[in-house]
Amino acid sequence: MAKLRLGVIGAGSWTVASHLPNFAKRRDDVEFVGVSRKGPELLQKIKDDWGFQVASEDYRDVIDAGMDICLVASPHGLHYEHAKAALDAGAHVLCEKPFTVQPGHAWDLVRTADEKGLHLVISYGWNYLPWMREAKQLMDEHGIGEIEQSSIAMSSVTRELLANLGAYPQSAPEAIPEQATWTDPKNGGGYAQAQLSHALGCALWLTGLRGEAVFALMKAVLDAPVEHHDAAVIQYDNGSIGTMAGGSNHVGAIDNRHELEVRAIGSEGEFMIDLFRDELWLYRTDGFEVGPRKEPGALVYNCDGPPNALVDLALGKDVQNCSPGELGARAVEITDAAYRSARSGKLESVSR
Repeated sequence: MAKLRLGVIGAGSWTVASHLPNFAKRRDDVEFVGVSRKGPELLQKIKDDWGFQVASEDYRDVIDAGMDICLVASPHGLHYEHAKAALDAGAHVLCEKPFTVQPGHAWDLVRTADEKGLHLVISYGWNYLPWMREAKQLMDEHGIGEIEQSSIAMSSVTRELLANLGAYPQSAPEAIPEQATWTDPKNGGGYAQAQLSHALGCALWLTGLRGEAVFALMKAVLDAPVEHHDAAVIQYDNGSIGTMAGGSNHVGAIDNRHELEVRAIGSEGEFMIDLFRDELWLYRTDGFEVGPRKEPGALVYNCDGPPNALVDLALGKDVQNCSPGELGARAVEITDAAYRSARSGKLESVSR
């Protein structure tokens, strides 16, 4: 059986540090065909280091080289253009988060993938961890009744990154993150795009909720052009209400580990998962209870799952897509409304 031809559009720091090593572990299934990024010297180094056949600063050359699967990890504002081109070329796509900046673009990519019978995977690594899969199974099979209230709380080491003063701790040292990706508002910069997109990818997957309206406040520090801290109230499509808050911590804090907690209260119980303290708990009023369970390190973030899911799905294997395009689109709807609310000072309806 022929190997899957891999094209990479956007070979930045996280691609080098995480995605390429994960694809390289699947060399029996994957052929490294084309890679695109800006900067000829680093582009050539990545080509040589990973054995790509084609390397170009023009992503169209990667598409023209032919590919079965494509990683889109370009700057946030270019995700739509690049993912659309890859899908139109017939490739299954793994797209970095935030999926897109505009909700309409996100749903257009979902429709395009569906119409062409292609798989679309978003880079939400937490969703593939064994404990997260168990949490999802518990919510699907037992649940807590109709969700009435929920909360999302996050802290991550991005203070310096969002102020153009440094990188994030896990970044590849030879591929420093492009500042405009994180600190240009027009390009999808800011904490909600960089990190709360992760939190929403986890919370919305577990709860199945979809946003209806958002009221948000945002705060920048260190004279940065984008916000470091966010607080929002969300009304969901089932009539429930919730909160979402996130902030940029300092490099070195809590061993540079993400803090993320998702809670939900329902008509028949309560659910909680704490990805920093490695805790999982579900309680139902009928007496069913799981947890509180603890296992140190069980929920430490990695992004091994999405690349492997893309490969397996493209090979036709019966595996679960734990981060489908529609999930990414639901997250984009909320972040977009949050930014509009922070600018207007009003409750903003989610754009469909």
